[in-house]
Amino acid sequence: MRILDLADLPHRPIEAHGSRGFSIGAFGISADAHLVAVSLTPGGTIGRHPAAGRQLLVVLSGEAEVSGAERAVRRLGPGQAAVWEPGELHETRSPTGMSAMIVEGDLDIGAPGEQVDPGDT
Repeated sequence: MRILDLADLPHRPIEAHGSRGFSIGAFGISADAHLVAVSLTPGGTIGRHPAAGRQLLVVLSGEAEVSGAERAVRRLGPGQAAVWEPGELHETRSPTGMSAMIVEGDLDIGAPGEQVDPGDT
């Protein structure tokens, strides 16, 4: 077993799409998806851009304000997630700062209460 501390990953700042106070640290990749740790400083923004694939943002600490194609802003706290569809324009802001994990690619993400993996039977 290995233990990963997402806060200790080497992060690089991202300024594309008008982003500010935003950095990422990649920690996993497959042929179909990639995983990154995300950090937003207080007042930071991941600028509006299209999702390259289905994208899942899971807030680990702090607070996020997210929007999608409809531009309606929703607040997320730790343990909550947003899902954007491939090509969907989206943006993430954080008034207080945030740590999150993003998984993007060929993902099956069920609706709340929907069983995605039936498990071992």
